[in-house]
Amino acid sequence: MNNTYQLFPMNLAKDIRMLVLDVDGVLTAGQIFLTDGCEQIKAFNVRDGHGIKLLQRIGIEVAILTGRTSKVVEHRAQELGIKHLIQGSLRKADGMVALCDKSGIQASDCAYMGDDVIDLPAMHVCRLTMAPTDAHQSLKHKVDWVSAYGGGHGAVRQACEGLILANNAWDDVMGQPYGVSPQESGW
Repeated sequence: MNNTYQLFPMNLAKDIRMLVLDVDGVLTAGQIFLTDGCEQIKAFNVRDGHGIKLLQRIGIEVAILTGRTSKVVEHRAQELGIKHLIQGSLRKADGMVALCDKSGIQASDCAYMGDDVIDLPAMHVCRLTMAPTDAHQSLKHKVDWVSAYGGGHGAVRQACEGLILANNAWDDVMGQPYGVSPQESGW
């Protein structure tokens, strides 16, 4: 078993009601591609998306809080059924307050995954903080858990699986439908 899996803070993850995600560097690898027409192109990991859908099936809401604004992110949020989306939030602590007001979920019931120092103010109010393995070095020293995977390369999926396992819902969304045990998934 990978040490990252063993270190997942199950006690903090129990009864989490909402997972808040940054986009660039978390849901994507942090690269922004621009076409000649100045349109943004972002690449998302489909397994991260499936992890989000699995999390939603057990009643944990997912939100996006990002400093940039992009139609691509709006489209991806709609595609995944993410109801809570705040873009253009350069003051993420304020964005976190707005997300909590909008959702009716307290920050102390939230998990947050970010990858850079701009995420820290929002993280300070959340119960569980996480980062991809390729997050900014200073951030990795301040979070509760660091994924074995990079942003856009499975970090979100691993976090979702940890939340599912911590909330005793693995059998409902992975075991019964797919015949997959936690051990077979690295847990």
